[in-house]
Amino acid sequence: MAHGKFEGFPAGELRFTSVPDLFFAELLPAIDDLAELKVTLHVIWLRQRAGKQVVTQAELAANESLARGLSALADDPESALAKGLAQAVARGSLLHALVETEEGAQDVYLLNSEGGRQALARIQSGELGTVGAVVLDRPSVEPRPNIFELYEDNIGLLSPMLAEELRDAEATYPSSWIEDAFRIAVTKNARNWRYIRAILERWATEGKDDGTSQRDTEKKPRWYTDEEFEQFFEH
Repeated sequence: MAHGKFEGFPAGELRFTSVPDLFFAELLPAIDDLAELKVTLHVIWLRQRAGKQVVTQAELAANESLARGLSALADDPESALAKGLAQAVARGSLLHALVETEEGAQDVYLLNSEGGRQALARIQSGELGTVGAVVLDRPSVEPRPNIFELYEDNIGLLSPMLAEELRDAEATYPSSWIEDAFRIAVTKNARNWRYIRAILERWATEGKDDGTSQRDTEKKPRWYTDEEFEQFFEH
């Protein structure tokens, strides 16, 4: 299929997808098939933009942008998709499971990351249930920005070392807490992850009066004083 020339990225703020450094250092030099490359990158994109740990093969096949990309490689995009997924699983960049759902058996795929491995273990142990794995595939009507987007939009570039800490925080605290903590930091002009982390830790121990506290409390979450805030700056 012929495509017109790319006109360039438009002016103004653009959304970016974070790709692990190891992808460029280890995976990209080894991948020699365009279908595998396109499928792997698309799963990474879905994982970040839609908050998906688990994605079904049917969902990937129904994605118009991926289908357009694969149609340039083969007359049958679905066969190119199946080939790309199989090669990614064989390489170890993606994980695969077959789950029984109310709609029948479905092939599901996960990025071979810590979160993906944990989700796969939950699927295999039956913790999610036969339908639970597919429920994870369905984005909310208004998906929340993930913690990486919040950091890059409000603080700056994300380092690989800090990315692991952000992943831990995302797995530990409710997404509404994380958004509120970033909002407080921006309001206080305290654009510093140590400050945001301290807010989350305080809410986890003292409670947060928003209905999601981990224990009952009458204490109201407070902001830090200027003196307390100083300790969160790195010198």
